[in-house]
Formats: sequence, C-alpha cells, structure tokens
Amino acid sequence: MFDLTGRVVVVSGASSGLGAQMSKGFAGQGADMVIMARRVEKLEQLAKDIRAMGVKCLVLQCDVTVPAQVNEAAAKAEAEFGKVDVLVNCAGSAKNAGVLVMTDEEWDFTMKADLDSVFYVTRAFANIMKKKEYGRIINISSMYGLVGNTAIDTVAYHASKGGVVNFTRAVAAELAKYNITCNAICPGYFATELTVDTLNTPEFTAYMKATVPMGRYGNEGELNAGAIFFASDEASYVTGVILPIDGGYTAV
Repeated sequence: MFDLTGRVVVVSGASSGLGAQMSKGFAGQGADMVIMARRVEKLEQLAKDIRAMGVKCLVLQCDVTVPAQVNEAAAKAEAEFGKVDVLVNCAGSAKNAGVLVMTDEEWDFTMKADLDSVFYVTRAFANIMKKKEYGRIINISSMYGLVGNTAIDTVAYHASKGGVVNFTRAVAAELAKYNITCNAICPGYFATELTVDTLNTPEFTAYMKATVPMGRYGNEGELNAGAIFFASDEASYVTGVILPIDGGYTAV
C-alpha cells in the first residue's frame, strides 16, 4: 500500500522544514518530485538527496505570493512531466501580533503568505489535474487554524490558517467531480526555521508540556505518514478531511 511510483508530487515551501521533510517522504515512496520555493540554492541541495533515492526531481524557484510566478511554475512542471498528480501547499510565513496592535501591513503579509498563496497555487495546479481527471491536493494548515491559543498573540496566523481549513472543504466539494481530492493537515508544534527560536525557550517548553498531551514537540518526519496517506490511491474516497497531527493539543 501507499506506493507512489510513477506519481508526480509538487511541494511548495520545500526549501526547509516540513516541506523538505515531506518531499523526502514522498520520494521515499517512489514519487517523482517538483520542489518549489524562493531559495533555489536550498532546493538544489534537497534535490541531490531526492535524486539519490532513484527518482526525478525538478527544482523551481517560485514566490507563491506572486500569481504570475505560480502560473509559470505550473507550466514548467506540466511541460517536464506531462501531469501533476499530487500538490502539497506547504509554503507560508507570518508576522505575529495581537488584534489590538497588529498593523495593516502585518495582517496583509500574513494573509498573502498563508492564504492567498494557497489559492494561487491550487488554482494553477488543479487545472492541470483536471485534464487527467486525477488529483490529490494536500493543504498544510495548522492546529492554530482550529483553535486559539494563550501562548503567543498571532491573530492573522489563526485567521489565515482557519481560512485554509474551510478553503480545503470548499475545494473538496467543488473538484470531487474531477476525481480530485482535497484534504488538510494541521500540524502542532514542530521545530522549523520559523519556529525553533520560540519553541526552544523555557517558557514555551513549559507551555507545551502543559497543553500537549504527549508532552513533546513533533519530530522530523512525523507529518509524512499523514501526507503520504492523503496522496495515495488508497485514499480515493477521503476528501474534505482536516487531520490534526499535534500530539493531542486539539483534543483537550
């Protein structure tokens, strides 16, 4: 089960963190990869590791907040492989502030990076999937898209990731007739370039131990099983699902 040999998987935000981890996970299941991000030098390093697994890997420099760049990347992926089977929307960023003090610029930056980009990328690659009447779209939201928190004020991030959750449901309903599924993963506390400095503080570690039933941060690779499941042929009747991988944070 869950063999992805012959499938073409596109991952945005693949230059580091969860995107890089999932890219290796898909490659390990036999998928040919298209990895996208702004930092092409990081992508090239990842591509070497992926190609060493015996699969193909196309590197595409792309700022997912710019529709023209997204459309160009989609065209290059289709020209290279003739199809796209799986899309993982993993790119994102955020500016943290509370509702009382957040600036318009901070709000707009976060919504553009975490919600608008998901729309741009999904639109471009779903149109390729529609041609073959096959597709798996996996959106990386956050457990903060399901609940609030008392550890850090980050209202725009909560709003954007909540938008991704219901965007997922809307796309699942709309594209089911083309045999395209759309599901979302809501990660909990995983150490990435964007989060490691915060997570490693004594104060936040204490908060995590008090709020995460498993009492620890997520480890590298622990998102891969959920992503591979959603990407698989076996998950053909699974769509519109929102899957927290959060050590139980949203269960209490």
